[in-house]
Amino acid sequence: MTTTVRQILQAKGSRVISIPPDSSVLAALRLMAEHDIGSVLITEGSRLLGIFTERDYARKVVLRGRSSSDTRVEELMTANVLTISPSQTIDDCMLMMTNNRFRHLPVVEHGEVIGIITIGDAVKAVMAEQEETISQLHGYISGDGYLTPPRQ
Repeated sequence: MTTTVRQILQAKGSRVISIPPDSSVLAALRLMAEHDIGSVLITEGSRLLGIFTERDYARKVVLRGRSSSDTRVEELMTANVLTISPSQTIDDCMLMMTNNRFRHLPVVEHGEVIGIITIGDAVKAVMAEQEETISQLHGYISGDGYLTPPRQ
């Protein structure tokens, strides 16, 4: 059975770090450093407006000679963020991230952000699925006699 986004969030937690759109880039960077994360969601109330990542900082602030303290995140954030639902699979996440070349994917349910999946989360989930399959096949081949049912 393929792992769902909901299962990943249950394992890793669903804490969402966000900041208002009029915050400075410096405030966003401090928040990301404080929580050791590579992106921060830009929200107004419960509404997702965009995402600001370390890559945005490198490409839109540093390379353009802008000031982190004088630039608001809303000026540089990626708007119209693609999202995923908790019922979708890790394969859906990997496909979306790979095809669109990003590393952070907000999880939205009933119009509200309930978590975020990173490329690292996706890779860990795929590896865990593969390890489980290998273990089951090894048990079958070595004579345990049956494959155990997949985890739910």
